[in-house]
Amino acid sequence: MSDRVKKTVFTEEMKKEYTILVPDMLPIHFDLLLKIFASYGYKMEVLHTATQNVIDEGLKNTHNDTCYPALLVIGQFMDALKSGKYDVNKVALLMSQTGGGCRASNYIHLIRKAIASQFPQVPVLSLNFRGMEKNSAFKLTVPMMLKFIYAVLYGDLLMLLYNQCKPYEVNEGQTDELLKKWETRVGKLFELNKFQKTKKHYKAILEDFAALPRKDIKKPKVGIVGEIYVKYSPLANNNLNEFLISEGCEPNVPGLLDFVLYCASDVVNDAILYDKKTKGTIAYKIGYNILYKFQRQQIEIIEEHGVFAPPHDFEHLRKCADKYIHQGVKMGEGWLITAEMAALAETGTENIICTQPFGCLPNHIVAKGMSRVIKQAYPEANIVAIDYDPGATKVNQENRIKLMLANAKK
Repeated sequence: MSDRVKKTVFTEEMKKEYTILVPDMLPIHFDLLLKIFASYGYKMEVLHTATQNVIDEGLKNTHNDTCYPALLVIGQFMDALKSGKYDVNKVALLMSQTGGGCRASNYIHLIRKAIASQFPQVPVLSLNFRGMEKNSAFKLTVPMMLKFIYAVLYGDLLMLLYNQCKPYEVNEGQTDELLKKWETRVGKLFELNKFQKTKKHYKAILEDFAALPRKDIKKPKVGIVGEIYVKYSPLANNNLNEFLISEGCEPNVPGLLDFVLYCASDVVNDAILYDKKTKGTIAYKIGYNILYKFQRQQIEIIEEHGVFAPPHDFEHLRKCADKYIHQGVKMGEGWLITAEMAALAETGTENIICTQPFGCLPNHIVAKGMSRVIKQAYPEANIVAIDYDPGATKVNQENRIKLMLANAKK
């Protein structure tokens, strides 16, 4: 497909004048990432449009068998390009690529095909760490990638603390204000290259959130697992996080670092499974060890602080997976979803929502397909799989979740 559609090259001249549009997925993390890109001279903007027109544009410009995340991303891009808000001669699009077997690795080609007939002049850029697409005017340097990793760490911490404070806040809106304050502060840390003093900054963030006045009541915790885009994106899951809070629950959403560690560990696992070690295998092994060390530091600081529940240890997640599924199962989010469900149920978050695009076969196998064995191991586990696609109504989805929450509150 990429051979049939002309690829518009992003040049150094474009970098000075172009606005790069980014699809909405992780509100907190993307805010930090855009601040990092801005410090390197890139002007970026996250699209927050969530109208029916986004879905309509996605349906018009993708095959009806394309998975829901691709449809939404393409729909959001097409809606933006047609909105009149942007100069289509000075705009580019950014899409991430993991390089795995999931169809997500091919989204970038679907985007190029969708815009080819109407906006052939618009460059589509790939954000990836495997050298899948190279562009001299848009390249990731080692310092940039290091900052991205720290942005994931800070983003995970802020997301975790927000979800543990927002449902209990005494003064409405105070948690959101504190989140915005720290998003700005962390952005400044990257600008001033002071982001690596994590121990100091983690403690300051923890103290600030702990100082928020909160109600001393118990609310049911609800874990959110599933396909990465639908799991995190408010557009894809119809603001699931916000909905759960409005229903008197505390959302428990595993962090993005788990997915990054999962991708790195899969490369190392493949080398063992297929007896094919390369220089890349060694690099990923070193990278995995460094990232895991970063995660352990954050967990230990949260535990030492003693007010908030820390995220799951990734090595423990791997042990949870080994009880039910092989780590060679790695299409899409693979064994990670099974592991997250088991770890959540094990640590008291027995109510779990599996978010999945209707057409995502791997997700149906490793999420919905594995829920029975999780329930056998944890009889109190209350797991519901929610399909997200253009034909699924928000009312139907929320009614199914409400039914699950009724059991949770009992």
